[in-house]
Amino acid sequence: MAGTQLVSRMFEVIGEALQVDHFQLVAFDFRQRPFFQQFRGKKPVLGEGERLNLINRALEKRELLSGRVNHGQDILAACYPFCSQGRMFGFAYLEKHNPEATLTETEMDILSSALPVVRLLSRESSPPEEVKVQPENTGLEFLGLSQPFRLIRELVDKVKEVSSPVLITGESGTGKELIARIIHHSGVRRRGQFVAVNCSAIPDNLLESELFGYARGAFTGALRDRPGLVEEASGGTFFLDEIGDLSLPLQAKILRVLQEKEIRRIGENRSRRVDVRFISATHRNLEQEVAAGRFRQDLYFRLRIITIEIPPLRHRPEDVLVLVNHFLDKYCREMNKPRAFFSPSALELLLKYGWPGNVRELQNEIQRALVLAGNSQVLGEELLSDDIKKSKDRPLSDRWDYSRAKAEFEKKFLGEALRHFNFHRARTAAAIGLTRQGLFRLIKKYGLDRGLN
Repeated sequence: MAGTQLVSRMFEVIGEALQVDHFQLVAFDFRQRPFFQQFRGKKPVLGEGERLNLINRALEKRELLSGRVNHGQDILAACYPFCSQGRMFGFAYLEKHNPEATLTETEMDILSSALPVVRLLSRESSPPEEVKVQPENTGLEFLGLSQPFRLIRELVDKVKEVSSPVLITGESGTGKELIARIIHHSGVRRRGQFVAVNCSAIPDNLLESELFGYARGAFTGALRDRPGLVEEASGGTFFLDEIGDLSLPLQAKILRVLQEKEIRRIGENRSRRVDVRFISATHRNLEQEVAAGRFRQDLYFRLRIITIEIPPLRHRPEDVLVLVNHFLDKYCREMNKPRAFFSPSALELLLKYGWPGNVRELQNEIQRALVLAGNSQVLGEELLSDDIKKSKDRPLSDRWDYSRAKAEFEKKFLGEALRHFNFHRARTAAAIGLTRQGLFRLIKKYGLDRGLN
């Protein structure tokens, strides 16, 4: 079960147990910024300023704060911060619209039982030690927490301090150019230029002059000498995107640059030395292209000294939540909007969807949802594209490693419930919404029967 599903289910159980009129749960990421929230019940009676004042005071004091406010009726409002080992993981805000309502010790215990899952969601969504590959002072970030991401990070750390050619492979939209830029800006060539060219975007008859430059009079319109892009990148990095689309004649000339470290402008009969690191990228399978005779084998061997493969987003679903959180931060800030949140049902659809366009598609989807949402801070599933809505019946990926987290939460929740009811099984089962047989099975599963003896 995904962390968001676990929190949503726990939220419903706690909301029913507390019998409140308005209930809000918010989880923070590692930067102490809200990234997940869920609402239950009626709209809050307290104004936004009053609510924020109560919430901020509770977070500052790191303790439950409650008070009564008269808004035509006697309102009990309370904020419970989820805090552990000096770190804040989120909070719960609730209102009771009954003049005789109180917040009992039992209800406080029920609220405290949410801490393990809120803490889990907060940590798993964006742990700082795993969340990014980022060169200093560039604003470039490659985010994730999956095992493939960690391998990419290790490779980037190894190749950034050398000048060997790097080949980056992956589907369109996975972030190949981003990785190339990070290698350049964090490595030994960061003081030089990063020059990029998309081989599929420029016709062959123009690409040669773009890459290698030309001498005055070399062809009609060549009114002056012009250096090519490879020459401009000397001392830095030259990035050839979609190199699999390069024609065979140009492949031969790129091979010569790699071997001889020199170029020859069109219309000149002398060579010029260049000191360039080559990073190339492609969405094609170059081994198959070599076998089909469309790509030179000797160039392939030259380019692939170091290969970084970026898996598609559907193969690293653990990274989706991190990216959603990042893009919401980024685009809410750029649009000068309050920080928005996807509803649990919308977030579940985002996690189920296959993302054929990878990170670029996810990025565009979040921008679209924020524009359509207007002033609303909650992004519901109705704002999502039709293709994403169709993923409702798909199972969540089994790559999510939350089964152990769920077990830990159930064990702690049941342990606290049993202690609260003095290990009275029938009362405990009734209070937490389980059958007696279901409770007995979980007690045995987690070894909690030892506390009953």
